[in-house]
Amino acid sequence: MKYFQLAVALLLGTTFVQAQEYGQLSGGLESNSQYYVDDSKTGDFMEEDHFRSNNYLRLNYTYKNWFGNVQVESYEPRALLNYYPKYEGTDLGTFSFGYKSQKLEVTMGYFYEQFGSGLVLRTWEDRQLGINNALRGGRVTYRPFDAVEVTALYGRQRDGFEVSRGDVYGFNAELGLGTFLNFESTGLDFGFSYVGRYEELDIENPNFEPMTNTFSTRLDFTEGNFYASGEYVLKGEDVYQELGRLSEDTYFDGNAFLLNLGFAQSGLGVDATFRRMENMTFYSQRDQGQYGNNPYNQDVVNYLPALTKQHDYSLTNIYVYQSQPKLAFNPLTKAGEIGGQIDVYKKFNRGTLLGGKYGTKIAFNYSNWYGLGGEFDVVEKTYESGGFFDFDKKYFREVSLEVRKKISSKWSTIVTVVDTYYNTKYVEERAGEANVFVAVAEATYKFGSGKSVRIEGSHLWSDDKDHDRAKNWAGGTLEYNFNSKFAIFATDIWNYGNPDEDRQIHYYNFGGSFTKGATRIGASYGRQRGGLVCVGGICRYVPQNTGFTLNIATAF
Repeated sequence: MKYFQLAVALLLGTTFVQAQEYGQLSGGLESNSQYYVDDSKTGDFMEEDHFRSNNYLRLNYTYKNWFGNVQVESYEPRALLNYYPKYEGTDLGTFSFGYKSQKLEVTMGYFYEQFGSGLVLRTWEDRQLGINNALRGGRVTYRPFDAVEVTALYGRQRDGFEVSRGDVYGFNAELGLGTFLNFESTGLDFGFSYVGRYEELDIENPNFEPMTNTFSTRLDFTEGNFYASGEYVLKGEDVYQELGRLSEDTYFDGNAFLLNLGFAQSGLGVDATFRRMENMTFYSQRDQGQYGNNPYNQDVVNYLPALTKQHDYSLTNIYVYQSQPKLAFNPLTKAGEIGGQIDVYKKFNRGTLLGGKYGTKIAFNYSNWYGLGGEFDVVEKTYESGGFFDFDKKYFREVSLEVRKKISSKWSTIVTVVDTYYNTKYVEERAGEANVFVAVAEATYKFGSGKSVRIEGSHLWSDDKDHDRAKNWAGGTLEYNFNSKFAIFATDIWNYGNPDEDRQIHYYNFGGSFTKGATRIGASYGRQRGGLVCVGGICRYVPQNTGFTLNIATAF
């Protein structure tokens, strides 16, 4: 079957090339490779195959209203460290074909979809995180009027080069109420979604239902510079899972509420988000959630990112919050999370007191997250919610301020400070908590003709007793751009405050990149600190390692 799929992919690719005069061919190639080495500080590489590589070839073809695509993936001789074990060898990753017009779109094969904010359904690909949970099946979207769109779908989620056991059914409707009501300046949109997961299990309980249903209703409003949106989700009962076991006689439902308010005008933006989630983990194959955190983010039907500031610097990404949507009685009692964040963006114009000669930009973020209150009976596996606004133990709190200031026509600066409280016990389910403060200063000097140099220095203060992250860190980066095509860099973070001198490690990295047109080549050598790599609030754990990295990407 594997070789048959590869033959189909190559045949389709050849057909696309031959038929290019009758349509449009596009695509891309991406290769991410690493060679791991032994290091007296980060440790010897104990696994097989020091060289590992993730490679992706995608071809897209369109002809009038018809389209098709294939993606071949290769993980040879093995995938990069800590990727999903089922990403192994070379095979056909995804394929699809279909028809698209102004009113109708039909897709067969693998496809990506999102309903609303993603609380009930989102499928997507992120190669850095090792996520590709596309649905394999069919989808139909129909737009009878400009203000009406309905979608129906069925599929099984991608699981490595296979698919999960669970069937996913979905329906979504988007209605432009403002258009129907002839609003001139006011936007009002209503959305409704249904997603069902059907998976048969070998359970003796006659009341077990293989189908789990979720429903979402949404309302979006805009008026002038103000916008608001709200979404409520109801998740039907599903069998409880704990420490690798199904509790055949224990069932719980779940729910979520998301509220977003904002105001935007020239030079000012304010955005506030509140979210409450109770027992909202949702997998197309239940056993992916049996061990709690699903470290590889596989077979996840819905999208539950951490709603906190997404930072750009190494030291500000050591204490990273992960959303806590699950219900658990062991090892800790949890029912979900409640909290939110507020972002404020302000631009002070030139010539004002705070703007100065070139203007000033500031970005402020405050985020705060708690567990849900309630009464738990660990023996009987029951709990009673303490109420909609019952805030329990604090999980995470962070305040950050970023100031961007151009000093002259050639010099620009960025100063960032971050103050964080991190409850290790409840976020990572291991003992401890930490109060952390990080300061970062960055300066860029532009020589002209594309040449520039960027210097960054940072420091982290912490009272964490975890020896992998303990006490003070210092970091720095030096980057030089010869032109818009060629750049080199050197960076280092050092946990010099660790009380164990053997763990005081310089996590250095140096390398460069070359870009021409749609092709980019990057190479580096250095050490990787063990910890989380996060994109958009979703994280993957990367073990500590040392080695050479080569990245190649091109599009056509």
